[in-house]
Amino acid sequence: MMQLSTERCNEVVKKDGEVISQASRMPYYPLVVKRGYGAVIEDIDGNRYIDLLSSAAALNTGHAHPEVVKAVTEQVKDFVHYTTAYMYHQPLVELAGKLAEITPGDFKKRVTFGLSGSDANDGMIKLARVYTGRSKIISFVQAYHGSTYGAISLSALSLNMRRKIGPLVPEIHHIPYPDCYRCAFGQEEDTCHLECLKQLEIAFRHYLPAEEVAAVIMEPIAGDAGLIIPPRKYVDRLYGICKEKGILFVSEEVQQGFGRTGKWFGIEHFDVVPDAVIMGKSIASGMPLSAIVAREEIMQAWEAPAHLFTMGGHPVSCRAALATIDIIRNENLMQHVFELGEYVKARFNRMKEKYDLIGDVRGVGLSIGVDLVKDRVTREKAGEAAAKICYRCWEKGIILTFFAGSVLRIQPPLVITKEQMDKAIDIIQEAIGEYLAGDIPDAVLEVAKGW
Repeated sequence: MMQLSTERCNEVVKKDGEVISQASRMPYYPLVVKRGYGAVIEDIDGNRYIDLLSSAAALNTGHAHPEVVKAVTEQVKDFVHYTTAYMYHQPLVELAGKLAEITPGDFKKRVTFGLSGSDANDGMIKLARVYTGRSKIISFVQAYHGSTYGAISLSALSLNMRRKIGPLVPEIHHIPYPDCYRCAFGQEEDTCHLECLKQLEIAFRHYLPAEEVAAVIMEPIAGDAGLIIPPRKYVDRLYGICKEKGILFVSEEVQQGFGRTGKWFGIEHFDVVPDAVIMGKSIASGMPLSAIVAREEIMQAWEAPAHLFTMGGHPVSCRAALATIDIIRNENLMQHVFELGEYVKARFNRMKEKYDLIGDVRGVGLSIGVDLVKDRVTREKAGEAAAKICYRCWEKGIILTFFAGSVLRIQPPLVITKEQMDKAIDIIQEAIGEYLAGDIPDAVLEVAKGW
């Protein structure tokens, strides 16, 4: 095992614990980042790690990509910011055009900008209500959309997000996400009749008037729920219901957008065209930016100052986002993501044959979840195993986290090489073996809290 020197990291972590609110930290291990390049990060003690997290899937182009650094530096030299609430700047307009170009749909679109995926989700609630004249929004059980009031109201994943902060935004209703590995209705693929979607039809029939529903906001792949991929027939049927009843179908792409799944946006894997797309995280390669892209007639329904921010559409972030789009195109990253993603899944599936601890391997592109279970029959989540394995991987030079209680989160920068990925998977396999041998002490659970 790599012997980490963590003295300086531990000092910073100790000070962090004295000044930072515990509400803003879900720790895995005491890593203090100093620099990053490509798919590698270095801490302040000089330790290097292969990054399988990409800053929570926010760095698709990798750390400090030269083209992003160049774009940011050039913009800062010209001017840092002037609020787009009152004035104009060219990078904003150019980026809006590029986003309209890469989002699904051959129709006229308009864009509004913010700072994070959370505020984009808030904005979509407002926009859907204004455009349709309806008040109700449908989201999903196990959804995570962010930490602002609207985003928390849409989310249904963690009680700690909701305790003692109510009332939340009203008229938001949650239906089951189609989790086929742990089907709440006890079905398998060959017996499934979309029982989870029938819950929506029951609601429409008995207590939730469809004509009062403004939008369905859906992650095409449920990220923090554990990278759950819905069946195509589910998405087709839900989309059809939305079209039939005049409900906006909104794709929430904050985690899955910008090439992570091998396409610009995750919804493209289902061949349906959303009325609006919510984006954030990797849009600007780590710079703060979010956007909503929607049909022009939808965007034209609201008026200023319904959704504007002093720092929204920041020119430095816009330049970073323009560079991000060019990098994904010019370096053919989506083809790389598709090919490497299939290879990674195949490696983990071979590992699954060896270890009963691995219950499921799922994902699209480089958005892959390895679901750890105590028992393959009951599919009970193996949270302690996930925490210990991730901690041991950190000790061996891999940044690996888990979410949904037991799912190893494989979301590296899209620029990661096959050689780096092989090394990382080798270390994950070593860590699994050491966990099963009882070689990872319980003491790490005091640190590795996770998501």
